[in-house]
Amino acid sequence: MTATAVLTARALLLDMDGTLVNSDASVERVWRRWAERHGLDGDDVMKVVHGRQGYASMALLLPDRPMEQNHADNARMLAEETADTEGVVAIPGAPGFLASLRGVPHALVTSADVPLSTARMVAAGLELPAVRVTAESVGASKPDPEGFLKGAAELGVDPADCVVFEDSGAGIAAGRAAGMRVVGIGPRAAAHEPDVVVEDLTAVRVEYVAGDGAIRLHIG
Repeated sequence: MTATAVLTARALLLDMDGTLVNSDASVERVWRRWAERHGLDGDDVMKVVHGRQGYASMALLLPDRPMEQNHADNARMLAEETADTEGVVAIPGAPGFLASLRGVPHALVTSADVPLSTARMVAAGLELPAVRVTAESVGASKPDPEGFLKGAAELGVDPADCVVFEDSGAGIAAGRAAGMRVVGIGPRAAAHEPDVVVEDLTAVRVEYVAGDGAIRLHIG
């Protein structure tokens, strides 16, 4: 999906859903039930929800509803999603990609909370990064850059030296707003013009030079 490219960074910030984990089946089941309860078109709802925290999606879909109702609904939705891991699998190349990051500065930056992110990574058979920025860690959802900026700060790396891996429009916008370069993963990403885009993580090779802290990403 992209010509061969090499990006140099000092830290990598990784989204989860659609980037490391294919959770689309679970997301579809839970959000389409929510759409039906609220008399909304399921297809229209699915165009909005990827990459954002649930309450932020609800605020866009039901703009006149009090935000406290969105937060209460979001808590219920997170519990539903955490319990529903049927069909949750690793994105192709994700196990090897994460294994190649041992010793490399990286963090998970996800709109999921701790229970949901843990459940999905375990269901997909993936290692959880030691540094994680989850829904509990931030006050604003993607496309706000707060999560990525916090990930960079926790790793002690300047935002301009970070590369983000993302699949959604909201996540790509958040990475750009944080002043970071973005590798888009999969067909959703292609529509939002990341710096480079690949079908999946089999197209990414990580080379780490421990002496000078340089990460070279061979993409394509």
